[in-house]
Amino acid sequence: MSPASHPVPALLDPSNCVLVLIDFQPQMAFGVKSIDGQLLVNNVTGLAKAAQVFKVPTLLTSVAEKTFSGPTFSQITEVFPQEPIIDRTTMNTWEDKRVVDAIKKTGRKKIVLAGLWTEVCIAFPALDALREGFEVYVVADACGGTSQVAHDLAIQRVAQAGGTPITWLQFLLELQRDWARQETYDPVNAIVKQHGGTYGAGITYAKAMLGASANEGKR
Repeated sequence: MSPASHPVPALLDPSNCVLVLIDFQPQMAFGVKSIDGQLLVNNVTGLAKAAQVFKVPTLLTSVAEKTFSGPTFSQITEVFPQEPIIDRTTMNTWEDKRVVDAIKKTGRKKIVLAGLWTEVCIAFPALDALREGFEVYVVADACGGTSQVAHDLAIQRVAQAGGTPITWLQFLLELQRDWARQETYDPVNAIVKQHGGTYGAGITYAKAMLGASANEGKR
C-alpha cells in the first residue's frame, strides 16, 4: 500500500488534544504493582503540569470517591484547583455520559488518557473511544496495572486496536517542540527539573555552568 493509504496522524498539539485523568485515588493506587508508587505520582504530576502550561483541556474523573476509593491525588488537584471531578460508578469511563459529553464538547479528536488501572479503567474507554473514531493516546508511564503483565497486555491491546502509547515526558516535549517558543520555555524547563529525573539534573547543571547562555532556543 502507498503511504497515503496510512497517513501519519498529526503530532499532538496544544490545540488538538484533550487530557483525561482517571481514578488517581488511594484505593486504586494500593493495587498497582506495575510501577513504583512514588514514580507514578511523579509522572502524573508532570503530565498534569504539562497540560496546565499548554492550556490543554483536562478532565478529572474518579470512581466511588466517598464510598470506596478516596479523593483524587492532591498533587493533581493542586494543579487544577478549579476543575470539577466527575465521580462515577462505572469502571468504564466511556459509559458515563457526563465524561463523554465533556470530551466531545471540547471539539477535539485526540484523547490522551492516563489512570488506574491500565487493564480496566484505561483499556475500556480507550477501546470505546477508538471505536467511535477518536484518536487515543495512552500515557503508559502515568498508568498502573495490578501486575506488570496486566499493564503490558493492556497497552498492547489498545495499540493493536489503533491507540498510541506515549510517555508523560514525550507529551510535554511534543507540545513544546521548538525551544524558540520562549513563552513556554521556562515553565517546561521547570517541570523537567522537578519531575524529569536525570534530564532535569542536566538542565540544572547546564544553567549553573553556562548561565544565561544555556538556552536551546538561542543560536
